[in-house]
Amino acid sequence: MDQFAALRALRAIVDEGSFTAAAERLGTTHSAMSRQLRQLEEHLQVRLLDRNSRRLSLTEAGRDYYREAGALLDRLQEADDRVRAGQAQPSGIVRISVPQVVASQELPHWLPSFLQRYPRVALDLSADDQLVDVVGGGFDLALRIAPSMPDSQLVARELASCPRILVAAPGYLARHGLPRQASDLAQHLLLGFSPTPALPPWQLHGPRGATTSIEAGQRLRVDATPALYAAALGGMGISLFTALTVQEDLRSGRLIRVLPAWHAGQRRYFALYPHARALAPKVRALVEHLAAHYAAQSGAAG
Repeated sequence: MDQFAALRALRAIVDEGSFTAAAERLGTTHSAMSRQLRQLEEHLQVRLLDRNSRRLSLTEAGRDYYREAGALLDRLQEADDRVRAGQAQPSGIVRISVPQVVASQELPHWLPSFLQRYPRVALDLSADDQLVDVVGGGFDLALRIAPSMPDSQLVARELASCPRILVAAPGYLARHGLPRQASDLAQHLLLGFSPTPALPPWQLHGPRGATTSIEAGQRLRVDATPALYAAALGGMGISLFTALTVQEDLRSGRLIRVLPAWHAGQRRYFALYPHARALAPKVRALVEHLAAHYAAQSGAAG
């Protein structure tokens, strides 16, 4: 028995839902597919598929074996692709999940240059502030901003680190004045952001280890960062953003940093990807592009 051929047959049968469609996918016959599956089950001495109805279904043992076999075939395909590709131009679709703030404010700073550099790569991008199941959701890559990343089965490559800072539009500060010390914030409109019903206070860190807790969102709170960004630019109050997100706005004067000696903790940018896909040329190209971009941004911010 050719075990790799049998594994490919099992995966095709499950994916396609029938022996006939699987045979067409692999360019073989219904009888050959049936024979390979039977030989695999005899080799393992366990039933992998229930075939008592019109619809095929994996047994409990079959589900476990299908998952493990799929991961093995992915790694084998990855090795094949790497050898065949050599120095070839990366190509294909990269499915990526990014926070809303990256999609709305940061995307223009790195996506056009990536697509220009790699014309054979396309991006299928999903913007979501919730933690997604990278593997279960079929993503090749996720970009996340967080203080740290919990241990997981994913590769977590840190791309950058920067503080969350206080910013406001010039128009707002012209009307309400510029805070001189942290206690002045109590007299200002503080824009609250939280994707959940609970709105935690701002935990600010200042000179010589000083800290203070400030309630925000009394007049306006939002659950989406694009709305928070629009409100800040519209002069509706003082808000918190990662420094890299508003770097261009600070340079242009669209926003002004408030209380420069204070910040609301560090945020780190992480690229998350499954081990089995980590070396795919198209994914590796995007990860390296993001790493170079955020390294340059961090250096400019410093």
